[in-house]
Amino acid sequence: MLYREAGQFKTTYAADQQLFPIRQDRVAVLALLAVAYVAVPLLAADYWFNAILIPFLVFALAAIGLNILTGYAGQLSLGSAAFMAVGAVAAYNLELRVPGLPLLVSFALAGVCAAFVGVLFGLPSLRIKGFYLAVATLAAQFFIPWLLVKVGWFSNYSASGVITAQPMAILGYVFDQPVERYLLVLTIVALLALAAKNMVRSAVGRSWMAVRDMDVAAQVIGIPIVRTKLTAFAVSSFYCGVAGALYAYAYVGTVQPEDLNLDLSFRILFMVIIGGIGSILGSFLGAAFITLLPILLEVGLHAAAGQFGLNLMPGTTSMVQLLVFGGLIIFFLIVEPYGLARLWQVTKEKLRLWPFPH
Repeated sequence: MLYREAGQFKTTYAADQQLFPIRQDRVAVLALLAVAYVAVPLLAADYWFNAILIPFLVFALAAIGLNILTGYAGQLSLGSAAFMAVGAVAAYNLELRVPGLPLLVSFALAGVCAAFVGVLFGLPSLRIKGFYLAVATLAAQFFIPWLLVKVGWFSNYSASGVITAQPMAILGYVFDQPVERYLLVLTIVALLALAAKNMVRSAVGRSWMAVRDMDVAAQVIGIPIVRTKLTAFAVSSFYCGVAGALYAYAYVGTVQPEDLNLDLSFRILFMVIIGGIGSILGSFLGAAFITLLPILLEVGLHAAAGQFGLNLMPGTTSMVQLLVFGGLIIFFLIVEPYGLARLWQVTKEKLRLWPFPH
């Protein structure tokens, strides 16, 4: 088969510890990026960019942030959408109140603002864990949108509390077309995803996983628990903050903090569970699944109803989506807790041994 490591010899530690040590993985990643950068812009319509590809990339970035915190560091959080709201509002105010500030710098500083807020709400993790920590982060989900709406300065004293994102311009070039916004978001998400994959392989990532597996043992071997947990909250919130800025500028254009609510936080959590806890690839798989499933269900239900001459009642599609989401969560928790990423890993392991039995 094509997926074999036989004959791929590593002569240095650097070669053995590279980001994609297997040649087939490197080729697959380059081919995927080539398709995303070349084929998709040439073939996809504006609807695909606006309704599917851009939200998929934005939510995948938010899922990576939550996966860093929950999957790698073992700290539960239900405030991802709140940190996205912080990033969106911070980017808006930075562009509004700091003339001449580059857009990419605004996105990075928005992530820093979200990281600072994430550390504040991550302080309870030093004393509590598990369900109690989830409840503590849930407070952020209710408090942050309320604060952003009640304090008029954040929305530039807008009567409705809605912020309208400024045009995306970099070095004088305005990204106003759907394909241009898609390419910009793709570049940012790809770079941050590679940075996250490299980060979880570093000493910081190994510290996160040690605390996740057993924090007492990690402390015994010299890992600073306080710094490790707060670092996980900071990095996770940074990714969610950048995702919120992209959500505001590249996806919807206008943001009401109340739209980034608990329902969205649960959707991001579902992406992590279905895609794979503790996997960067799983964040993309889960985001693709959650983004495409509502569209497929809507098309399939209307097609089936038309085939049998039935009229769907209002709200039927939404109800079916909730039932399917709940069923899938239960299915993956029982059958494959590590999600779609684990299924892909098992498939690769079988390809290495084919045609011999596994």
